[in-house]
Amino acid sequence: MTIYLPIAELPVNIFTLLALGIAVGFISGMFGVGGGFLMTPLLIFLGVAPAVAVASVSTHMAASSLSGTLNYLRRRLVDVQLGLVLLAGGLTGTLTGVLAFMLLRRFGQLDLFIALSYIVLLGTIGTLMVIESLRALLRNWRGEPARVRRPGAHPWFLRMPFKMRFRQSRIYVSIIPVVIIGFTIGFLGALMGIGGGFLLVPALIYLLRVPTLTSVATSLMLTLVTMAAAIVMHAVLNQTVDAVLGLVLMVGGTIGAQFGARAGQAMKAENLRLLLGLLVLGVGLRVAADQIRQPADLYAVTVDEAKR
Repeated sequence: MTIYLPIAELPVNIFTLLALGIAVGFISGMFGVGGGFLMTPLLIFLGVAPAVAVASVSTHMAASSLSGTLNYLRRRLVDVQLGLVLLAGGLTGTLTGVLAFMLLRRFGQLDLFIALSYIVLLGTIGTLMVIESLRALLRNWRGEPARVRRPGAHPWFLRMPFKMRFRQSRIYVSIIPVVIIGFTIGFLGALMGIGGGFLLVPALIYLLRVPTLTSVATSLMLTLVTMAAAIVMHAVLNQTVDAVLGLVLMVGGTIGAQFGARAGQAMKAENLRLLLGLLVLGVGLRVAADQIRQPADLYAVTVDEAKR
């Protein structure tokens, strides 16, 4: 059964899109990440234009974050104060990312920039995750105790001016690095179509020393608001949000996430991190391979967006 995506201007099999949504939703539920960093490249592999893929995935990210945010809010695990400071930078970063998206698209460099960004980001993060996971597995095999970071002295950037106490997270740090982290996540989310959870959660845990559960809950809140803002901005400024594509992906992602969450609970944390690292690295290598492979059509006719 084929449907036509009006904004992507592409006929696709609806069951292929559903399967893609279910697969990424399964991975999201299994590993506890948003999945946007996987969904966007997979849509590009399917033939969807990068500009449409980035903007349309924002709908999937916002919907998948909504239920989790509400659940954590009911359990009072979200650090609302920390989330608001992150949003101060996050919304600014989202607007900056959308404007950069529009500028790169106007000069015809958007597709190349998105591809190179994914190669660098996924390649770096995937490699680091694989190395860290292999070290943890090797320590377990040798019977060595896990290394625990000593509490106490904070890095220099947490001792900068304008310090604030976040009672839910039990930290007292400068708001400058918090705003910078939020800005970075919002910028990358708008420009690359990633929710930022797989970047924000480690940043909150290892840089700001926020408890793990609070980091996950607050990350979902930031993802929900920044992705909702990105949808509106992309729709108004770039007209690249394909509602049909986003709706099908949301349905598949919701189904897959339920099964993924159950599968993830049955696996050890070290094995989960290793599998996720290999998956991230594999997608990054596939994007890199597509950039060096000779295209089927050596020439293409394009429309100058600046003159339309």
